[in-house]
Amino acid sequence: MPLVTSTEMFKKAYEGGYAIGAFNVNNMEIVQGITEAAGELNAPLILQVSAGARKYANHTYLMKLVEAALIENPNIPVCLHLDHGADFEICKSCIDGGFTSVMIDGSSKSFEDNIALSRKVVEYAHDHGVVVEGELGTLAGVEDEVKVKAEDSSYTRPEEVEEFVSRTGVDSLAIAIGTSHGAYKFKPGTKPQLRFDILEEVAKRLPGFPIVLHGASSVSQEYVKIIQEHGGGLKDAIGIPEDMLRQAAKMAVCKINIDSDLRLALTAGVRQVLFEDPSKFDPREYLKVGRQYVKDVVAHKIKDVLGCEGKASEILG
Repeated sequence: MPLVTSTEMFKKAYEGGYAIGAFNVNNMEIVQGITEAAGELNAPLILQVSAGARKYANHTYLMKLVEAALIENPNIPVCLHLDHGADFEICKSCIDGGFTSVMIDGSSKSFEDNIALSRKVVEYAHDHGVVVEGELGTLAGVEDEVKVKAEDSSYTRPEEVEEFVSRTGVDSLAIAIGTSHGAYKFKPGTKPQLRFDILEEVAKRLPGFPIVLHGASSVSQEYVKIIQEHGGGLKDAIGIPEDMLRQAAKMAVCKINIDSDLRLALTAGVRQVLFEDPSKFDPREYLKVGRQYVKDVVAHKIKDVLGCEGKASEILG
């Protein structure tokens, strides 16, 4: 099956009160773990590539890895998405290079400059059959090339969303309601909380319009513990509680981004093998365990958080 856009995925997700998992990919093992889990659970899937991943793995290699995954899992719809495109040039490169969805992140710019940049990307993307995600509001945290200090973050202003969507023509909108990038989302001892009042107001102003949550990894303490017990240093790593993500998925959120959880799972597997037997040096041995942990994480998210298990068939019709 060829790559698809997220249009039908989001339509079904909004109507069904669930969300599509958007999982970041960086190498073969991560691609395999994600797609094997989705294939076995008959779940629709968005594979995300950041600018950092393209620099690390090379655009062509990543495209061929995704192509192989499609051959191995022919019965699930897969959308290939650019995560946090910083400018028109990278969005154009991904559109020309076979992506079916791109994000243009103009959230750090003024409202008018964000609109102008997003509109330019939308016009080019739509001319090539590609969908576009925009962003209003700025998330704190560090993940790949996204680095925003807490004091520079800002919640999405609901009163701006209608004008932004109308003037840009974006197909989905990422909003800031308290999630953040990276593995250290909250200070120890504080209670994580998302601004569901903002999400509810945005949904009222944009009825039926797909909303996206970035920085939504839950930072599984199971894998943090494995890393800590095998020589790692991840004290006080805290993520988004999964019950909050379930609630968001039942509202207007159709796409939930997950990256740090995959990194933690892969790292936990590698550290565990090498720590328990320092004589190991075959990457197939330690990456195999890391890949399985990635698969386990994705399967858990699909079944217990996103609610999209078994939804591939209804999207494909």
